[in-house]
Amino acid sequence: MNSTIVQTLSVQDISESLKGFGIADYAVFSCMLVVCLVIGVFFGWKDHQRCRQQKMSRRNSEALDYLVGGRKLKIFPVAMSLVASFISGIALIGASTETYLYGIHFGFIFIGIILMAISMNYLFIPIFHALEITSVYEYLNLRFDERVRLLGSVLFTLATLLHLPIVIFVPALAFNQVSGINVHFITTVVCTVCIFYTGIGGIKAVVWTDVLQTIVMVGSLILIMWKGTSDIGGIGVLIERNLASSRIEPPNFSLDPTERVTFWTIIFGGGVFWIAKNSIHQMMVQRYLSLPSFRDAQRALIIYTIGIICIISMCFYNGLLIYATFHDCDPLTTKLARAKDQLVPLLVMKVLGGYPGLAGLFISGIFSASLSSLSTGLNSLAAIVLEDFVKPLLKNQQTERQTRYLMRGTVFFFGTVALVLVTLVEKLGTVLQLSMSLVPISLGPLLGIFLTGMLLPWVKPKSVLIGAATGLLIMAYIVIRGQIAIAAKEIIYPVKPVSIEGCLYTFDNSTVMAQHPVSIEKSVHHVSFLYYTLIGASVTSVSSLLSIFVCGRQDISKLNPLLIAPFLRQYFYSPRHSNNVGVVHSFKEVDTKL
Repeated sequence: MNSTIVQTLSVQDISESLKGFGIADYAVFSCMLVVCLVIGVFFGWKDHQRCRQQKMSRRNSEALDYLVGGRKLKIFPVAMSLVASFISGIALIGASTETYLYGIHFGFIFIGIILMAISMNYLFIPIFHALEITSVYEYLNLRFDERVRLLGSVLFTLATLLHLPIVIFVPALAFNQVSGINVHFITTVVCTVCIFYTGIGGIKAVVWTDVLQTIVMVGSLILIMWKGTSDIGGIGVLIERNLASSRIEPPNFSLDPTERVTFWTIIFGGGVFWIAKNSIHQMMVQRYLSLPSFRDAQRALIIYTIGIICIISMCFYNGLLIYATFHDCDPLTTKLARAKDQLVPLLVMKVLGGYPGLAGLFISGIFSASLSSLSTGLNSLAAIVLEDFVKPLLKNQQTERQTRYLMRGTVFFFGTVALVLVTLVEKLGTVLQLSMSLVPISLGPLLGIFLTGMLLPWVKPKSVLIGAATGLLIMAYIVIRGQIAIAAKEIIYPVKPVSIEGCLYTFDNSTVMAQHPVSIEKSVHHVSFLYYTLIGASVTSVSSLLSIFVCGRQDISKLNPLLIAPFLRQYFYSPRHSNNVGVVHSFKEVDTKL
């Protein structure tokens, strides 16, 4: 009798039953946003009052507090802020979706994360901390000239603009799955809130808001893992079902660069992408520069690395849990989930939907984390426009009112652009692949510029400009041509097998089609998206190096040794060979402190 009744249910009935976002969930969601807003208002007011009481230069003191917290923040909250900023909703949803669709191969990214931590510890953080800079692009001006700094700022702006629409789209998808509210309505609300939020607080507000969001995210992940695993019958069942579908399998050691994910693409391609996203990205480096010393930055880096590996591992586990839960009734085939990146919120509602407030807690964690990333990104873009684009063109210093209007106008403009780009993002694939495909267009060449400056001291500014232009053009072709091929179904990545044999509801299966491999002639744009950043950085550095035969060599003795990688300084600057012994003595003192 019960079986007959269940069989008559349609996919629409099941979908509506899983949209159990009730009053308690909306209340939790609203409280989370209000708390984040209050934190921003509190720290913004507090820093403003402190500056007035100390009678400091308002412009300089507020800028220092807003950007790096006066370089007096604590290690643990900064480390948690780093985790929250990098995870946001993209990794939280994207890593789980990746595992459900393609298996655990991407899980080996933890090796790339460790490579990132090593490079940060021995190359990037020592240089940035020794120079005591506020913006990472100040380094490009010190190492090369204003033209290269301007180019770096343009590339950062482009990379951020390509990233922001994805940040907006993630929470909108999650909220749509649990509430049914239109995605574009939600994205409009997100942008409106962020435009208001960017005018409040500063780095302290962002850090402490991120701490709250990290606690919520981790707690929600643990709760879903525990309850979801218990519902399916234990971890043994999870492993058994995923082994049967080949989602748990040995590493793929293929050397074919056109395969979507292999062990080598993860290690080298994914590792370089992580290095770029952490080492030269203003929003990330700014956290390390807010700490009093290099030793504090090292400790924060260790906590961040451990935390990020743990959270990413939980996300991959949840991907296995999604398959184990829906192993005999794929929600994508039945259209229970209308988009691939709605699988995680679907699991959340199935596992926690019966407990008032818990689903709202998880969704608010995704939403507010993305809100923090978006607001920080918009604020960084406003600062870049002011410092690198507007001030160099103006002879007279702007008034405080002019600066305020310029910053707000910039935030409004970029927020609107990001909102428009969401319509394009939703047609291009899963959010994790998108974030690692579009962003490297500019992020790869930008990393190449920094690596050239730190590792190749004989390269002149003109040479690096030629190298960056070459890298940008090649990456634009590869990435854009690749995305066109994906949209045209020229490039099809086969997913792991799914089943609909155990579905207990009716659905339209007229559109269900089996995957058939398509034989096509492969070209350069078929290379794995994980290699994009590596290609962009390599082309830029190699082109810059080759250009010295045309543009000439840089006189190394005229460079500040602090601009060069610490482990290379002894080879280029020694008391016997350097004409600048005082500078050599200075950087040796800095190295001793580090």
